Amino acid sequence: QVQLVESGGGLVQPGGSLRLSCAASDSIFSIATMAWYRQAPGKQRELVATITSRGSTNYADSVKGRFTISRDNAKNTLYLQMNSLKSEDTAVYYCHSVGYWGQGTQVTVSS
Repeated sequence: QVQLVESGGGLVQPGGSLRLSCAASDSIFSIATMAWYRQAPGKQRELVATITSRGSTNYADSVKGRFTISRDNAKNTLYLQMNSLKSEDTAVYYCHSVGYWGQGTQVTVSS
């Protein structure tokens, strides 16, 4: 069964950092574009960042310069390094690729 499993979420103070991981169960993800989305309470799910199989990246304006998406194709793993976190980054973060979604990991930025 194809799965995407996120980890690394938690509670962090404003200005802090977190690193999210998304482990894929199938090597097909190593040749696919992968993405991070997030959904805050009462809001629609929004695209945070994407990365192609070759490593080309794109970011939402709201996270440019603070978040970095990366991948390790040998490990079928996607990452999201989040720095300078703000309260408005609070959301459930989801990994997505090839039509599949992970279960999400909660990120809460609060003092």
